[in-house]
Amino acid sequence: MNAQAPVNLQGNHACALGAIAAGCAFYAGYPITPSSEIAERMARELPKAGGVFIQMEDEIASMAAVVGASMGGARAMTATSGPGFSLKQENIGLAAMMEAPCVIVNVMRGGPSTGMPTRPAQADIMQARWGSHGDRPVIALCPASVQEAYAETIRAFALAERLRTPVVLLMDEVIGHMVETVTLTPPTEEEKGARKWADEPKEGFLPYRITEDGVPPFPRPGDGYRAHATGLTHDENGFPTQDPARVAVVMRRLLGKIDKHRDIIDKWECVDCEDAEVVVTAVGISARAARAAVRAAREKGVKAGLFRPVTLWPFPEEAFRAATAQARAIVVPEMNAGQMVLEVQRLARDEQAVVPVNRFDGEPIAPREILASIEEALT
Repeated sequence: MNAQAPVNLQGNHACALGAIAAGCAFYAGYPITPSSEIAERMARELPKAGGVFIQMEDEIASMAAVVGASMGGARAMTATSGPGFSLKQENIGLAAMMEAPCVIVNVMRGGPSTGMPTRPAQADIMQARWGSHGDRPVIALCPASVQEAYAETIRAFALAERLRTPVVLLMDEVIGHMVETVTLTPPTEEEKGARKWADEPKEGFLPYRITEDGVPPFPRPGDGYRAHATGLTHDENGFPTQDPARVAVVMRRLLGKIDKHRDIIDKWECVDCEDAEVVVTAVGISARAARAAVRAAREKGVKAGLFRPVTLWPFPEEAFRAATAQARAIVVPEMNAGQMVLEVQRLARDEQAVVPVNRFDGEPIAPREILASIEEALT
């Protein structure tokens, strides 16, 4: 399909337009800084595309409405920021257990609690992974530009629909409010992804049956399939069970379907990592600063590289290990007290130094701070 002419666009608006391009038909949310522009743009544009926008009474109800719309067959999304993301967690867990595909956008701001509503942070990295109680499948994508805010929103819907799982899009406030020139290329049908609709005999239909790809077919509402949906641990028939043997089978499938599809989930960027003695690992706006720091280090004769996870969860472990194979040190700049660094420390070799660079004062990390840490890591 032909791309539109380049336009100047804010990250939050690009996210909203990406959702509509991906076929989003339902949005439920509650305004919260710094994500409110997503809701505002969806309120204007979604009805024009035949979709439904609802401002709910709070974030809990917003997530519940999204889960309900998804189970009704619609592509559904919500957007929020830190405190609202916390409130959504129980129903994100419900979506994971019911295998209701949906997209949750979190434009991160300073915290905890009400924190700094207008200042950036990257402090929800671990919440995106572990926020909801219990073991559950998790996919989280982290764009670092306005163009990626558009493209990764489309990809979030594709992954959610194909794998029947909630997908989180994590943007820090800077990416959400940054204005850049972007090209809004309409996605192909393949790029949009498709839900695997049930087309088997209705007699004896199992809504959560074990399949080779780990993803059970979705009974389209109105097609006459008998399907029971519950947040309780359930068997292949959808009805609650606490039988350990049956629970283990279903939970292994639920968690295992992510690993089965890492080929379409994992995404990353490597810059000058082939001979790098120091690799900077960063996401979002911190990765933008890291790119400048790596360039400055190279100009000084320091062999530095950048590894940027675009898919943050599951963390692209194999690609990370390959990118840091020659490195003596790994520098991890992030706008929090130290979250992604825990994953880097887990994956780093014993002889590799892992150097955190942290800010949690509402200011982005500057390239000069990262450059200083690159140089110090080799001394």
